[in-house]
Amino acid sequence: MPPLPAGIGAPHAAPAGMPPALRLLGSGAALAGPELARRLAVSRAAVWKQIDTLRRHGLEIVSDAHGYRLARPLEILDVERVRRGVPEALRRRLGAIENHWRLDSTSSEIARRAAELPDLSFVFADWQEAGRGRRGRQWLSPPARNLQFSCLKRFAGGYAALSGLSLAVGLAAARALEDRGIRDIGLKWPNDLVYGDAKLGGILVELGGEFMGPCHAVIGIGINVDLPVAMRQGLDRTCTDLAALCNGVVPSRNELASALVACLVDALDAFDARGFSACAQAWAARDVLAGRRIRVLDPRGGFEGIAEGVDARGALAVRTPEGIRAIDSGEISVRPA
Repeated sequence: MPPLPAGIGAPHAAPAGMPPALRLLGSGAALAGPELARRLAVSRAAVWKQIDTLRRHGLEIVSDAHGYRLARPLEILDVERVRRGVPEALRRRLGAIENHWRLDSTSSEIARRAAELPDLSFVFADWQEAGRGRRGRQWLSPPARNLQFSCLKRFAGGYAALSGLSLAVGLAAARALEDRGIRDIGLKWPNDLVYGDAKLGGILVELGGEFMGPCHAVIGIGINVDLPVAMRQGLDRTCTDLAALCNGVVPSRNELASALVACLVDALDAFDARGFSACAQAWAARDVLAGRRIRVLDPRGGFEGIAEGVDARGALAVRTPEGIRAIDSGEISVRPA
């Protein structure tokens, strides 16, 4: 797999709220504690406190004879660069594009402002303190290392027409990565991007508005771009990141963000017009569970069977001794048996 251009370095305009010490260390250059303290006009103890906080949240900051330095330089998201990277025909249709240094959750931020934000608005965050996945799980991510964002999409119809939306979003994300040279990305029902059996990213779709319509979807996407080894070891399943898939070269977060925005807008247009049927065949080509024995974890009682793809609504079809069972996502989790 060819490496992608990194495009990494100190941000031209660091986002509001970014810790001052990190602004100075963002390029990857080493700075001694006394020099950091002098530039920031604080005590060395205050510098150490900032460094310690960033380390505890997953940033790899090395300290040696030369001072403090980031294990890898940062690339802060630049929303104007992201917008310019989207093809012009799609760019004109975009709503707001925002990046926040620190949020509880990008999806929570959109949900709070759903009534005021225009359609196809995107909210990114360099650091999420309460990012979440399905079934109440927390999405762990160090500051400014991965990509996490949410999109607001309005629909004229009701909830029933949105069956299979998370699968369509997964396909859009996989296509965006492929456009950036990252191939062989699979999809695990209902919301995981995987490489082999290692999780690369996740999707969470939350609905609001009127059940019968009109309604809206808050579409959250998280992609592991550069996940520290220590953070991986704290997770409950095998994960990978784009740096590993690109031979150690960290791809540009801004370029990836543009590709994801463009592919998602295209996919949402197709889904709005034709529903999940617009992408059922493409989903089947990336379905990593098809034909495998799986374990369905259901609070009402789990079972095992053979995954047989998805039906016209995007529900998982599982062959059991009693016949085919169609599984909607809800509070259900699926694992290879």
